[in-house]
Amino acid sequence: MSIKLGVPSKGRLMEKTFDWFAAHGVRLSKAGSEREYAGVVEGVSGVELVLLSAGEIPRELAAGRIHLGVTGTDLIREKLSGWEQRVEELAPLGFGHADLIIAVPDFWVDVRTLDDLDAAAAMFRARNNFRLRIATKYHRLIRDYLRQNGVADYQLVDSQGATEGTVKNETAEAVADITSTGETLRANHLRLLDDGPVLKSQATLFRSKSAGMGDAERDDFASLLETLKLG
Repeated sequence: MSIKLGVPSKGRLMEKTFDWFAAHGVRLSKAGSEREYAGVVEGVSGVELVLLSAGEIPRELAAGRIHLGVTGTDLIREKLSGWEQRVEELAPLGFGHADLIIAVPDFWVDVRTLDDLDAAAAMFRARNNFRLRIATKYHRLIRDYLRQNGVADYQLVDSQGATEGTVKNETAEAVADITSTGETLRANHLRLLDDGPVLKSQATLFRSKSAGMGDAERDDFASLLETLKLG
C-alpha cells in the first residue's frame, strides 16, 4: 500500500500543482499519454499520484480513498458537511484564488448590502407571489451564509452552466458564484454586494482524517511532509 495523493487531472490547476510540488522537491507528472489518468511521483518513495477532477477530490478525501488531495477550499466546504471533522488543511498553495460572491443586477440601485437584499426579497415575494431566485452551484455555503445574516424569502435554484447568464435569461433574479476578476459579472451587468465575499478560496493541500495507514505508510507520510517542509 502507498500514500495516495489526489491532484486535479487537467488545466491550470494541475500545472500549478505540479509546479508547487516541484518547487518543494517532489516531481509529479502524467504517465503515458495526456488522456491517461495515471501519474508518476519522483523525489519521495511510497507515494502514488491519483489524477481526479477537483470536484471529486473532496469526496475521495472524506471517504478515505486518498490520503492527501489538492482542491479549492470552496469545494471542500461546499461538498463536505462538517468538513473540519473529515479533512485537515495542511497548506494553502498560493494559486487558484477565487471569491464566492453574491451579485445583483446593476439596476437594483437600492440593493447594496445583505440587509437591502433581505428587504428586496420580501418586497419581491409580496409583489410576485414567489420567492426571489438566486442561481448558484454552492447551495450549502450560500444557504448557511444567508441564514447567518438574516436573509429570508429567497430560493436557491441550481445552476450547472453559466450562472452569470441566468439573470439575463430570467431564470433567476440574483446569482452566487465564484469569481476571480469580476469581468464576467460586469459583462452581464451584475454588481457585487458591498458586504464582501462569502468565502475567499484558493487551491489547498488537504489531508484525509479517515484514510488508513500502516507503519510503513506512516513513515512514508512523515517523509513526504518533511520533504515538503510541512512536518
